[in-house]
Amino acid sequence: MTQPTDIRRVALALASTGVPVLPLSRGKRPVANCGSCTKSACGDRPHMLAAGPCRCPSPCHGWAAATTDPDVLTSPSWAPAWRGASAVAYHPGGAGLTVVDLDDDAAVAWARAALPRTRTVATTRGEHWIYQGAMRSANGVRPGVDIKSLMSYARWLGPGTGITTSLPGAVRALLERDQPTQARTAHAAARPPLVMSAAPGGGGACPHRSPAYLERGIAMAVQRITDARTAIHNTTYGAFLAVLSTHGRCGCLTDAHIQQLFTAAHARGESPRHCTDAWANAQTALGM
Repeated sequence: MTQPTDIRRVALALASTGVPVLPLSRGKRPVANCGSCTKSACGDRPHMLAAGPCRCPSPCHGWAAATTDPDVLTSPSWAPAWRGASAVAYHPGGAGLTVVDLDDDAAVAWARAALPRTRTVATTRGEHWIYQGAMRSANGVRPGVDIKSLMSYARWLGPGTGITTSLPGAVRALLERDQPTQARTAHAAARPPLVMSAAPGGGGACPHRSPAYLERGIAMAVQRITDARTAIHNTTYGAFLAVLSTHGRCGCLTDAHIQQLFTAAHARGESPRHCTDAWANAQTALGM
């Protein structure tokens, strides 16, 4: 049986390579909120943002707790988590990686036929294919296939074999298949139509399909964040919420658009964790 000290030793070794890590509980789940942050009383949720960002040293926010800091990983506040740990997890997106999680033999066979080869790690039921480059995470992008990158975690199962190659367009394109075109169209039709001067009479085509409309919305959100002098965290969350409420359900947003927003927030002092937390909170608030 693997001992907690062995698990932590693996985590420290992995963290030393720049990969953010966290302990997984016996049920292979990330550690839940600690006592000080129960129900996110630390201010991690949208309605509590005025309390400020969480500075709790415990591993209490799942994938967002992943860190490369050895002082944090070996701190007394993390000791209970390591004592109850069964494995090490890591945040692929935080390391600039994407894991294509292939859950069965059929999914593995599909990947071998459709995707460029890369570093491969055997799992209990299938394989993890690891690419260099981060993207949004999504489950069930096709039968037996999940994408684990930003705002997600993957279990560390060893270094695997092969050479890590660049994230291919074929993997990014899987997000477009996450919701079939007919489902996206039906979802958009069920929403109240947006009133825009340039929109065709009777609702017509979805205005989100206009590149100029989308780019203008991103530019306005970036400017809103850039102009903020106080309440940066609240302003960032508000800008993310505005973008997602308008463009988050129709498939228009790309990783490049999200990166523009995150870059603007970083320039105003927001950490990568705070940006990903604010983005996730905005999605939750909108029921995404």
